[in-house]
Amino acid sequence: MTRHLPFTREIDDDHPKEECGLFGIYGHTDAAPLTTLGLHALQHRGQEAAGVVSYDGAHFHSHRALGLVGDNFNQESVIRRLVGAMAIGHVRYATTGETVLRNVQPLFADFAFGGLAIAHNGNLTNAYALRRALVERGCIFQSTTDTEAIVHLIAISDQTRVVDRIVDALRQVEGAYSLVALTRAKLIGMRDPHGVRPLVLGRLGPATILASETCALDIIGATYERDVEPGEIVVIDKDGLRSYKPFAKSPRRFCIFEYVYFSRPDSVIDGRNVYAARKRIGHELARESHVPADVVVPVPDSGVPAAIGYAEESRVPFELGIVRNHYVGRTFIEPTDQIRHLGVRLKHNANAAYLKDKRVILVDDSIVRGTTSVKIVEMVRNAGASEVHLRVSSPPTTHPCFYGIDTPERDKLLAARHDVESMRRFIGADSLAFVSLDGLYRAVGEPGRLANAPQYCDACFSGEYPIPLSDHDGGNVPKQLSLLAETE
Repeated sequence: MTRHLPFTREIDDDHPKEECGLFGIYGHTDAAPLTTLGLHALQHRGQEAAGVVSYDGAHFHSHRALGLVGDNFNQESVIRRLVGAMAIGHVRYATTGETVLRNVQPLFADFAFGGLAIAHNGNLTNAYALRRALVERGCIFQSTTDTEAIVHLIAISDQTRVVDRIVDALRQVEGAYSLVALTRAKLIGMRDPHGVRPLVLGRLGPATILASETCALDIIGATYERDVEPGEIVVIDKDGLRSYKPFAKSPRRFCIFEYVYFSRPDSVIDGRNVYAARKRIGHELARESHVPADVVVPVPDSGVPAAIGYAEESRVPFELGIVRNHYVGRTFIEPTDQIRHLGVRLKHNANAAYLKDKRVILVDDSIVRGTTSVKIVEMVRNAGASEVHLRVSSPPTTHPCFYGIDTPERDKLLAARHDVESMRRFIGADSLAFVSLDGLYRAVGEPGRLANAPQYCDACFSGEYPIPLSDHDGGNVPKQLSLLAETE
């Protein structure tokens, strides 16, 4: 049986999807309301579901729901139940499989030492092997998330202290993770030894905050202190903050695609302003692949900063030649083929007055399947553009991500099956160019990519995976691993 995506998901199914956003706070009487606001700021990292768990000194309180933060945490009765001075929250993007409440995080479990809630951004690459071993040992899984494997590993650990149990569990997992956890006395934050996924520390008066991005600090008026370091575990309680580094030091491999697309442009990630990095990518694109043109037009919204940078470097005017509709909403209709063909116009519409008879540089952040690019280029041509030159602010996406980004299997990736010229013909552009991998590295502050020791995780462009893909390599998973995929 064929499963159809919601119509609006089909329209936007040509970009990689981030999996999750995390937020945690310790030491504030409005912990849950502030967590909800933080999740609002992180909504771009996941729109399928949201959850918050708080603790009031005696009991844990939880609210988890499918849909957007604003749709599920806008009632006073909900917030009033989430009492306490400490809380964690999570927004998620579901990939393959149905969206079900049992997969919504934070997950919660009662242990002999008390309750523990945990939320995860990333993907474990040995999750299926762990799951089989844990089931054989007698563990009973309630969800299909790889995060639950961590919960069971904590449960069966023979260590005494909570932190030692967590360390014991994490020594057995492979993959990328940023985690926030809440116990009766502590807020705990963790990053994997390579630091693939982001996690930052902030402060609001006496309260300490953990979040996926600094934009979640900004929305509540908190100040950014620093990133949680790769391989670091931070424990926040009544005695303050303690830092542990229990894992062997590994090369830093932060996800470079956070700069290209995922993080909000107003965030500071790994010490760098995302908006500035995206503008610099545009500068690199113009230096590497400019052609004579009359106007630079972004594919909104993610293409805007790179297009501004391109226009600055090339001295070609920047114009909003495509206007985005921000109010598409979620619809689950099964449209006819004719309506589906027009679907891209639900989200984007040509601003013909600035395209007619113009040679257009069209700037987008990435090409995955290429289907949306075909429709955008066609739309610009139909608006009267004399030439359409597509420039992409990331290198060709030739490999799937296994570390917490939902990308298609490799045979669905346009760049895995075609060279640039055949991609250009498929898309229908007059020319097509991607920023080089070295250019992308220069834009984020490096002199270039080191061939033998890349400074970032760029596996989706290079095919060089820094963390073992145990499940995938062993043939246990016939398709891309996914943080929230339903198992067969």
